[in-house]
Amino acid sequence: MSRVLIPSRGPSDWKGLLADPEKHWRRGKPAFETAMSWEAAQATPRGLPPAIAAQLDTQPALAGATALVVLPEHKVKLAAPGRASQNDVWTLLRVGDALVSMAVEGKAGETFGEPLGDWLKDASLGKLQRLESLCALLGATNPPEGRLRYQLFHRTASALIEAERFGATHAVMIVQSFLDDPVSLADYVAFGAALGASVAKDQLIATPRAAGPTLYLGWASCAPASDSKVAAMRAKEARQQQGLTSDDGPDLGSPR
Repeated sequence: MSRVLIPSRGPSDWKGLLADPEKHWRRGKPAFETAMSWEAAQATPRGLPPAIAAQLDTQPALAGATALVVLPEHKVKLAAPGRASQNDVWTLLRVGDALVSMAVEGKAGETFGEPLGDWLKDASLGKLQRLESLCALLGATNPPEGRLRYQLFHRTASALIEAERFGATHAVMIVQSFLDDPVSLADYVAFGAALGASVAKDQLIATPRAAGPTLYLGWASCAPASDSKVAAMRAKEARQQQGLTSDDGPDLGSPR
């Protein structure tokens, strides 16, 4: 994992991080809408999309949290062998003297990947070890129900892994949904129940972990970017790529 981070000039920089940009970078798709939402949020004092900030504020320990760094398509190495968990967004937040690790999963009607029953079909030893480590980290029964979605396990685990790496007191996994989706919502509710939490749409709920960072699960409903917002963001991005900003004139370089 690279420790060198390059500042974003706008949503187009997010596009280049996708595994299949031509397939996933479209209006209404989660990659596009998530990028638009988080880039727009950088103009706010807290650097967070309003729906997500509002959910954090419902928990006293997280109220007023501010983004310190926002990483799109952030890969988190899991404990067992296999591919990293690639977060749509991972952000390190500060609230008072505490740090918060938050993993964001953007959704616009897609499923949370394979059900565990399918993912485990003819499973290798490595897969079994990975699931065992995820369940141990999350406090879930192993083996969990086959209908539960694998993506929710590793995405939530990534929030906890990064919390431990950065010494954060709290970890959050939040679904940022841009389309009403009862099926995926039901899968999310079933996953929360597997962790002992009664989760619901547009709520942020703490799970009953016995030790380590406090883990919260959330579902935030967000509207897709309007035509006017997309046009404004594209114009701002074009100015930045030409060495301009929305507030400043031409970049004349450093004084000699």
